[in-house]
Amino acid sequence: MFYKDVEENMELLDRTKDSHTESSLPPTATFKTFDYVLVAHKVHDDMDLKAQRQRAFIQQLEKKNISITRIIHDDKVFFGLRAPAEMFQDYQYLLKVSDSCNWCGDSVNQATRIRLVHFILTQTFTNTGENLEELLMKDVFETMFCLHEKKLQKKLRKEWARWSGLFTGQPVTDVKNYFGEKVALYYLWLGWYTKLLVPAAALGVVVFLYGLAFFNTNPLITEVCDSSIIMCPRCDKRCLVWQLSDTCTYAKVSHLFDNEGTVAFAMFMAIWATLFLELWKRHRARYVSKWKVYDWCEEEEELILEIVNDSNCNPKQFRHSYLRSTLVLTLVTLMLILIIGLAQALVVFRVVAAPLISESSWAFMRDHANTVAIMLGAVLHYLTIQIMTRVNRWVSLKLCHIEKTNSFAATERNFTVKMFTFQFFTLFSSLFYVAFFLGRINGRPGNYARIAGWRLEECHPSGCLTDLFIQMAVIMLLKQTLNNIFEFIVPWLRNLLSRNSAKKLQRKCGHCYRKTCRDKQGRVDACDICKLQHWLKNYHLADTNAFSLFNEFLEMVVQFSFTTIFVAAFPLAPLLALINNVFEIRLDAIKMVRLERRLVPRKTNDIGVWTKVLEAIGVLAVIANGLVIGVSSDFVPRLVYRYRYGPCANGSTHTHCMQGYINDTLSTAVVSHTEVRNDFLPLQMITDGGFNVTQCSYRDYRSDEDYTLTSQFWLVLAVRFAFVILFEHVVVVCKFIAAWFVPDNPIHVKNARLSDKLARLKDELQHRSRRSKSTEV
Repeated sequence: MFYKDVEENMELLDRTKDSHTESSLPPTATFKTFDYVLVAHKVHDDMDLKAQRQRAFIQQLEKKNISITRIIHDDKVFFGLRAPAEMFQDYQYLLKVSDSCNWCGDSVNQATRIRLVHFILTQTFTNTGENLEELLMKDVFETMFCLHEKKLQKKLRKEWARWSGLFTGQPVTDVKNYFGEKVALYYLWLGWYTKLLVPAAALGVVVFLYGLAFFNTNPLITEVCDSSIIMCPRCDKRCLVWQLSDTCTYAKVSHLFDNEGTVAFAMFMAIWATLFLELWKRHRARYVSKWKVYDWCEEEEELILEIVNDSNCNPKQFRHSYLRSTLVLTLVTLMLILIIGLAQALVVFRVVAAPLISESSWAFMRDHANTVAIMLGAVLHYLTIQIMTRVNRWVSLKLCHIEKTNSFAATERNFTVKMFTFQFFTLFSSLFYVAFFLGRINGRPGNYARIAGWRLEECHPSGCLTDLFIQMAVIMLLKQTLNNIFEFIVPWLRNLLSRNSAKKLQRKCGHCYRKTCRDKQGRVDACDICKLQHWLKNYHLADTNAFSLFNEFLEMVVQFSFTTIFVAAFPLAPLLALINNVFEIRLDAIKMVRLERRLVPRKTNDIGVWTKVLEAIGVLAVIANGLVIGVSSDFVPRLVYRYRYGPCANGSTHTHCMQGYINDTLSTAVVSHTEVRNDFLPLQMITDGGFNVTQCSYRDYRSDEDYTLTSQFWLVLAVRFAFVILFEHVVVVCKFIAAWFVPDNPIHVKNARLSDKLARLKDELQHRSRRSKSTEV
């Protein structure tokens, strides 16, 4: 109860506008707030080099008329910064007369103040040429942060940043007023993405249930489960021949994710990705028009901030160096080669792990050696992703430093492209191998392809798509679940530990909040204890930086990639993404509002380069899904068998059209052949029951006599290519039609912008008339 009292009274001290106070205070009094806080270690020797650098930087800020309040607490020194009103009046005027960054408001909110002061802090240099970033690196200052506004923070906690609001809407405009347009557009995009995942997730479940409905009656599953076919050993020396019927469960799982409904679902998701982007552009247009930033220009905004900071400034010139560009391109290529090499290392791990696991004393491990190896490979892939994420970030920052861009926005764009490219290859290199190469380059008995003497992996006779499904499922579940847990737990624990250290100050503040005093400008000010209590509360929150929002965007765009690119192999991916995002919105909101320092509010009118990235993913999704269905899936071979080689093609009406398909896809290796005998030892040709076999089957279309490829192989290959080309052209045409049919801007937004421009032009004309009359008088 006492803590609540203190919080309510501290909110009174944080009001920034002309607000009425208690009866003991005059109605014109206002409370002094702070735009930024700098923190440094206390230096006992005034002649210390760090102390001199601190004073030099503070003096530069004072020259810009920024008022500074200094409070010492234990071994820390806190500097509270507040910019003068004249600075914001200049900012308002320059926005009003600019070409595109028009000011539409009578007052400056705290988010705008923070953005402007942050720019001034980063562009202030000491006499030795050091800026704040360099001083932070040299430990002259420990950290810097902007303060949460208690009243607005409490409102966002109540309406948005709470677990009980999982299925409620988001107050996006309030988020914009507090965190700026950039954060607001992220949540607007995430909410829109989550909403449009509902139909995709529903259809994915229908496709899954379609496969489940024929789980026990499908002739392909029955053929595998009732088969007496002896299959060739999966590896050299250690593996024995095995019964096809032993993999009955695997065949059932394969059918869940490799059936006729997969094709329609993949086409739907490719078109869905286009519609999502087009509808997002319309959705975005409504809000940026409402927020009056539709015509906002990034370069012009930065020029205005430069002028406010220094009226004698010169524009930063655009630069381009072919030498630097060549160096960056070379380094990016080398980095991609390294990432692809790691993917190949994962392939080698699975190749080596499968035969070693087959020697296990556990019957389950021995019988499912390939599946266990794939799952272990997926877990190892996840660990590799976690390590390479940090490496990719460091390399991307270094490459951006080499490029020497002329603005932070340009650096951010370049960093985004590089980081996403590295992450994409880190995440998908292994998946591309599983999707398009696994089981297709392994060779045949007597002529197996090998890596360091180890045989490459083979696909199951029921198809290769299940391997891709396992890989995706493990990575998606681990990545989404563990990442969200760590993202929330770490700042939550830090916040929990920091509460105890603030209790004493809260008690002192509770006794002194009524003892206010007037500053030189006549404002009613809080005592130092109350200021320090609020500053410490923000100081102990988890740190944020310019790329904090980037991390959230990257996580969601990578998820979007998983949801669209290989959705043909994993129809439940949209459902997993939907469930994750429902919690992700609230988790990110709670982190930003309750557990982290306030992000610097930034102005924008779009999600930036992420739109181009999403468009590229949409195109790649069409190509990848066409190849997955045409190359990885058994859809085409089944189609060819049904209409060319199956019972129905021969006029039979008494059996199912797919009867005998599994046996048709298998070829036979005769052990008496010399080249086969060199691959398979006599001990490997003994079954678990002790029977000695003289031949075994393997998945391929080859002649039993000379192992040459049959005409059926070439027919299936031709149909595969024809299907891929047809699929991609049909889907691309549908994407273009969808993009044309859905305009980027709603009609009411266009009309509202015309009306707004007309009103501003009339207003300028009236001002001109009044100025002319005033001059005549």
